[in-house]
Amino acid sequence: MAPKNKIAYICTNCGYESAKWAGKCPDCGAWNTMEETIKAPAAASKLSSVSRPASSFAVRPMSIQEIDTADEHRYHTGLSELDRVLGGGLVKGSLVLISGDPGIGKSTILLQICEYLGQNLRILYVSGEESARQIKLRAARLGVSSPNLRILSETDVQLVVEHIRAEKPDIVMIDSIQTMNFTDLNSSPGSVTQVRECTNAIMRCAKALDIPAILVGHVNKDGAIAGPKVLEHIVDAVLYFEGDRQMTYRILRAVKNRYGSTNEIGVFDMGEAGLRQIENPSQAMLSGRPKNASGTCVTAVMEGTRPLLAEIQGLATTTGFGTPRRMSTGFDYGRMALILAVLEKRAGFYFSNLDAYLNVVGGLRIDEPAVDLAVAMALVSSLKDVPIRDDTVVFGEIGLAGELRAVSHIEARVSEAFRLGFTRCVLPYHSVKNMDRKRLDGMELFGVRNVREAFEACV
Repeated sequence: MAPKNKIAYICTNCGYESAKWAGKCPDCGAWNTMEETIKAPAAASKLSSVSRPASSFAVRPMSIQEIDTADEHRYHTGLSELDRVLGGGLVKGSLVLISGDPGIGKSTILLQICEYLGQNLRILYVSGEESARQIKLRAARLGVSSPNLRILSETDVQLVVEHIRAEKPDIVMIDSIQTMNFTDLNSSPGSVTQVRECTNAIMRCAKALDIPAILVGHVNKDGAIAGPKVLEHIVDAVLYFEGDRQMTYRILRAVKNRYGSTNEIGVFDMGEAGLRQIENPSQAMLSGRPKNASGTCVTAVMEGTRPLLAEIQGLATTTGFGTPRRMSTGFDYGRMALILAVLEKRAGFYFSNLDAYLNVVGGLRIDEPAVDLAVAMALVSSLKDVPIRDDTVVFGEIGLAGELRAVSHIEARVSEAFRLGFTRCVLPYHSVKNMDRKRLDGMELFGVRNVREAFEACV
């Protein structure tokens, strides 16, 4: 009879091991660092590792030229935006983690891709949060009725693994990993130990059977994935859903991807019939833009290989308090304060007695330095109450000396703006010299060296 696994408590700070839990580590004295861990019994071996002959090893080192990747196969999900983020589709044997705020669309996108994948593949959808009847009602609302979609409402990860080995589906979906539990552990579902052990069990099963598995992960109050940080190291890809639940736009971003780029994003629109992919996100983000209004500026950002036009809105108004208020939505607050300081010190635009507000329209979160100039132009436009021309797009990085620094992917940004009808572009002077103007006949380029020249070119 095989020996049973043992429960041990190990200090995450110093590695001290104990058979009982303690609030304070007896070795290093750290508090609340003893974590419950399953320890498998060591198998008895007749040969020691020192005397073991080389011929007994089951796996030998291989030359990189001997490794064959010709049989790598990707499953297309039916959503080109999701395939873009994944790097071309689901890879066999991969483990993908999708995370985001509650109600943002994680379970919705899983059910939607089941309709397309279910045409030729068998799917096992494991839910620990909803009953089979609830999933059926939501699937009917989304128009999902594939006969190859099998629903399992279970939270015991050992039973889930047994069902996977018995059913041998082509794709497995776990919604969510925080609801799964390991019965050998005394901790509650969602704890650090439970999440780690359940993910390891599913990973071993998926890798052994060469089945792609998609896990749904919860987030904590800080917006990070709930559970141990090692969870993100175990999986092959980590996808984040971004966007405000009160707004319709959703952005799916890859923060880790072993099979593709981590710079790609997918843009979706949440409606009554589920998530609808947006093939032209720039046009969608600029819809409803006010005409001849001060405090608004259009910029071009790069999300991976995709150029995206976004609208920046700034508002400067007299403060009613002793200390002016600063607020930024979708843009780094510290970067905004830096730009305001440069505008006052280097350009002579004073905001010291004014409240300053900044907003990126559409729920986007932008952290690219190339947006600096558009942020500055939106704030100065509101300060002077002079609108920026509607046919102008602005981008560039601002230095602490007030100078404009060159940015990357100039031609891609300008081409996207020209495609959407913009005829004027204000950009750093050093970026204009390397551009091929013949390809953009009809686009007027203004190379500027500082913020004041940029504002004069915008109006």
